[in-house]
Amino acid sequence: MNLLVLGLNYQTAPLAVRERLAFNPDELPSALADLVALKGVFEAAIVSTCNRTELYCHARDIEQVMYWLADNRNQDLGSITSHMYIYEGEAAARHAYRVVSGLDSMVVGETQIVGQFKDAERLARDAGTLGTLLNGVFQRAFSVAKEVRTRTQIGASSVSMAAAAVRLAERIFPSISDCKVLFIGAGEMIALCATHFAAQNPKKIAIANRTLERGQVLAQQFNGEAMLLADLPARMAEFDVVVTSTAASLPIVGKGMVERALKARRHRPIFMVDLAVPRDIESEVADLSDVYLFTVDDLAEVVRQGMASRSLAVESAEAIISERLSDFNTWLASRALVPTIRDLRDHSERITRTEVAKAQKRLAAGADPSSVIEQMAQQMNNKFLHTPLAALNSAAPDEQEALVNLVRRLYRLQDID
Repeated sequence: MNLLVLGLNYQTAPLAVRERLAFNPDELPSALADLVALKGVFEAAIVSTCNRTELYCHARDIEQVMYWLADNRNQDLGSITSHMYIYEGEAAARHAYRVVSGLDSMVVGETQIVGQFKDAERLARDAGTLGTLLNGVFQRAFSVAKEVRTRTQIGASSVSMAAAAVRLAERIFPSISDCKVLFIGAGEMIALCATHFAAQNPKKIAIANRTLERGQVLAQQFNGEAMLLADLPARMAEFDVVVTSTAASLPIVGKGMVERALKARRHRPIFMVDLAVPRDIESEVADLSDVYLFTVDDLAEVVRQGMASRSLAVESAEAIISERLSDFNTWLASRALVPTIRDLRDHSERITRTEVAKAQKRLAAGADPSSVIEQMAQQMNNKFLHTPLAALNSAAPDEQEALVNLVRRLYRLQDID
């Protein structure tokens, strides 16, 4: 059972590369089906977030998976290979444990990744591409993450992306309480950001979303208003702070829209945070003199400021993961025995069914029950012992000792003094 992880993240690839390889949630069911349709790929799950795209597979050939990823994302394999990492077996399980535990995140100790992995697991299960191996890896990763958060202080000093966005905004504006804040999208990341900004009591909060109903649900939590994405061109000028995180495949906010907003604002500055991958805001917007645009990668420096206080917790978390990898290896080894165990049981059941059927026929014909039972037991005994006895009798001289020891161990035969 060959566990493979192929991926790239914020440490190995810039945002421009990550957004080209990101998967929209709507694309995942068909992508998973295509992936397991490859010869030698038996299971698959895809984790795609703003900071990483990772393929978890039970597969024979990692190169085949690499070619599939490049082809599926319309990329030249040579242009992305240098940004990718590959893990197999125990190293793949360790990577999964570290990611779900928040050790491989830009925000060390963050908990959002657990939900993202659970979404990936659910999507793979619904698509029928999650089997015994990946289910075992994911469930153990969730268990390890829970243990890490329970036994360590890994999340105690965590600086979230949302908190980092507030800190950056405070560098531009003296007080968030004097600002009007617009959030584009209504997902989990926007909800987190809205919570942090709302704590600063801004003048106004608005949620722009593709569907008004979902935007209204989130807006009500912060005494804000909801609008449609179609309203953005007309209303962008109202807002001092714009935070966006959607699953759109193309930019929602273009340079022209922001230029018109700046003109209407008489060039009062706009602070913008684009947390989406692919990006929601055209990169050219950053060239405008009165716009302060930050992407997920730009937030890295602010996020890492809390790292020192978490170093001991990280060390403890790594120790827990190493302990649990031993359990994973034991489980994986046991799974390798399953086909043989199943075949052995099938062999035994075939012998039993055959002899029971013979016995039933003899009883129906009026044979003596005690004679039938005795003969059935004798026949079953002979058939069960036939194969091991034949192997012992036909063993070459240099094989005999090892085979004898194996048989005595399997049947728990006691040595006779």
